[in-house]
Amino acid sequence: MSKPFCRKCLLAETDLTGVYASVREMVAALPEWRKTSEAEYNRRLGICKSCDFLGEGTCEKCGCYVDLRAARSEMHCPHENHFW
Repeated sequence: MSKPFCRKCLLAETDLTGVYASVREMVAALPEWRKTSEAEYNRRLGICKSCDFLGEGTCEKCGCYVDLRAARSEMHCPHENHFW
């Protein structure tokens, strides 16, 4: 039996620990000038958490890992309304 597609989850809340660890390593490897502040990062993730297009830590609009996209200061929400 396969696991049903999880909606409304961030990677930290799934059992995809290897994937989550890899994404966290990518976030940590970003140069400081490219990272958002911790407050902005958490604000962005909070918005993603309430979005209908979040599924298993990825954005269904663009396919990115939301943790990584939210960490990069030059990125924006891929939704037509650009929620952040």
